[in-house]
Amino acid sequence: MSPSKTDKMESSQFKFGGDIVWRPSQEYVAASRLKCFMARYGISTLDELHRRSVEDIEWFWKAVLEDLGVEFYQPYERVVDMSRGMPWSSWCVGGKMNIVHNCLDKWIGTTTESHSAILWEGEEGATRAITYGQLSREVNCLANTLREIGVKKRDVVGIFMPMVPEIAVAVLAVAKVGAVILPLFSGFGAGAVAARLADAEARVLITADGFYRRGDVVPLKQTADEALLQAASVKHVLVLRRTGKEINWHAGRDLWWHEMVRGKTDAETEKTEAEDPLMIIYTSGTTGKPKGVLHSHCGFPIKAAQDMVHGLDVGESDRLYWVTDMGWMMGPWEVFGTTLLGATMLFYDGALDYPGSDRLWQLVEKHRVTILGVSPTLVRSLMRHGDEPVKRSDLSSLRILASTGEPWNTDPWLWFFNTVGKGQLPIINYSGGTEISGGILMGNVLTPLKPCAFAGPLPGMAADVVDEAGNSVHNQVGELVIRQPWIGMARGFWRAPDRYLETYWNRFPDVWVHGDWAAIDDDGFWYILGRSDDTIKVAGKRVGPAEIESVLVSHAAVAEAAAIAVPDPVKGEMVVCFCVLKQGISEDEGLAEELKEKVARDLGKPLRPAAIKFVNDLPKTRNAKIMRRVIRAVYLGKDPGDTSALENPKSVDDVRKAI
Repeated sequence: MSPSKTDKMESSQFKFGGDIVWRPSQEYVAASRLKCFMARYGISTLDELHRRSVEDIEWFWKAVLEDLGVEFYQPYERVVDMSRGMPWSSWCVGGKMNIVHNCLDKWIGTTTESHSAILWEGEEGATRAITYGQLSREVNCLANTLREIGVKKRDVVGIFMPMVPEIAVAVLAVAKVGAVILPLFSGFGAGAVAARLADAEARVLITADGFYRRGDVVPLKQTADEALLQAASVKHVLVLRRTGKEINWHAGRDLWWHEMVRGKTDAETEKTEAEDPLMIIYTSGTTGKPKGVLHSHCGFPIKAAQDMVHGLDVGESDRLYWVTDMGWMMGPWEVFGTTLLGATMLFYDGALDYPGSDRLWQLVEKHRVTILGVSPTLVRSLMRHGDEPVKRSDLSSLRILASTGEPWNTDPWLWFFNTVGKGQLPIINYSGGTEISGGILMGNVLTPLKPCAFAGPLPGMAADVVDEAGNSVHNQVGELVIRQPWIGMARGFWRAPDRYLETYWNRFPDVWVHGDWAAIDDDGFWYILGRSDDTIKVAGKRVGPAEIESVLVSHAAVAEAAAIAVPDPVKGEMVVCFCVLKQGISEDEGLAEELKEKVARDLGKPLRPAAIKFVNDLPKTRNAKIMRRVIRAVYLGKDPGDTSALENPKSVDDVRKAI
């Protein structure tokens, strides 16, 4: 079935990002790691590399493993085995490797041993620098402690900590002993922590007494204690002293980090199978309980490092700061990717607008960050403070800007490009997900940039855009899919194989349907337009919420916006929008009417919002995705479902009040 005339007309309403605004210099291209990778295999163009990477996946992923210098205790026999079907592909078949050997062990005795692995700053101003040698010794100490308290291979260990250096130590130590990492967002409430610990049957929880936010102490241990009332599988709690505040203590269960993690600095690395479980990352869907996405030693870390090399051009001299929490996949992504490459990661534990609106830019200046990763939502919030906080800081160390989390709007993208990057630095746009281990689409340093766009699929990602019948489409909006397996793909959902197949594989045979609307323009640039389950269809006209939101945030008064569809007896659906205004702007009915008219003028009268509601904040996940399904459910008076991933749960009440 081909797309209808109506569908073609609807897709023509999509407005692409505009003209090319950045081109790499020849010197930049020649020095890039992606160009060196291509030269190593006699490949002259990026198109040629991508074509070969998806037509011969055995060759490509073997080349990636070689390029990354991944070492195996026992060599693999085959790169991939699809005998159980594409959804259940196995990688590095017959190989034995522990990713921690490649992240730490192999650097000992080399020049990398004295290189900075972690730079850290706390909200209170404290700083630390940890070399690869120091990190290795701390990981070994914790690995010994975990073994002492009974942690064995394949046991699940929860990590519920702020972004302090010890959280990286915990991630690597759990993997070193062959146990399974369960990262938990530090902003979770007790119920969300309990649900994940119980579902995974975690044996140990690693946490902290608390952490600082805007000068106040957040009592993390208290939340952990409440959660453990509902997670009986946890036998031990290892507690890091972060704030020094008094906490409740459960003798026999609770153990102080500073008392237990000490002594012997040598520890054996468990010789795991390449496909042994490494990590379960829970991610919230639109319905049902959170999904436990399972990853292996030869999967998630390899894909993370490949994306860093091919997309961000990360090398040993780079200092990468991605604004993240360990509970979002970008946290483990940063830890595994940078350490596999011998680069440096920056952690910051605090609010980025405290004590002033220039805190992020001061972090870049102080720690000489070379690659900065943010979300469009963060950029929109920082724009409210104007250009002056940026101009007060020396950002000359930066060479690459990057973003992920949700679709861009043009105005914030251009502000980031021109104000932060001074019109000279590329913004490497990055989109994929927890189940991907990184990106499907990404920019790179070899090709030009358009605002909000992606250069295209990463090498190794057989991405396509299809209509409702699964046919490839160009220059129109369709579903983003993947037609071949890749090394970082999820190894299913924890104890829910049918749900994994239903979520991604059952719509089209042997095709991963990602759940995003995407489009490819005539110049070959790719765009993400939001989740396909957020689609709005008014009087037969289909539109992604990002299109309406882009119109709204282009107005001088609007900082952020969310568009939803609600039932209408005549049109089928009507548009309702929620807007966060910029500082100093007052809401009134006149402004609401002005915004409605702007949408109608730019996108057509049928898409004129039926209502504009003003709120102080929009419900967002920890990775800054706007939770439109929550807004829609609240608007319709329904149960908003799983809200445990919200970073700002009070925003739901804000939406309720606006309604």
